[in-house]
Amino acid sequence: HVQLVESGGGSVQAGGSLRLSCVAAESNAKSSMINYCMGWFRQSPGKEREGVARVSTQGRSTDYADSVKGRFIISRDNAKNALYLQMNSLKPEDTATYYCAAPRSSYCGLKEGLYGYWGQGTQVTVS
Repeated sequence: HVQLVESGGGSVQAGGSLRLSCVAAESNAKSSMINYCMGWFRQSPGKEREGVARVSTQGRSTDYADSVKGRFIISRDNAKNALYLQMNSLKPEDTATYYCAAPRSSYCGLKEGLYGYWGQGTQVTVS
């Protein structure tokens, strides 16, 4: 079981930047973040949760939703069991609750239904 805790959300003006962090509580070797591809998702009121970005276990491979390409950067620090999302050039449409997540298997994509471990979410508001 992987426990995830996000932080770093807040309110920012359009064009600004925020950096989200996610830390995994490691209870045993199996729950270590290094075993999992990791992803960031977001959900706005009235909309379905959508994949934003994902990073492979060693951080060598990343993928982004078209809406954030060139503005967001996903990264990880396995030594710290941490995942990050640097968000630049923020737009009002980026306003959402952002979640970090890990899949239950070796899956490494952006399909929300294949992720089984979720943080509680952190709110990002862009005005």
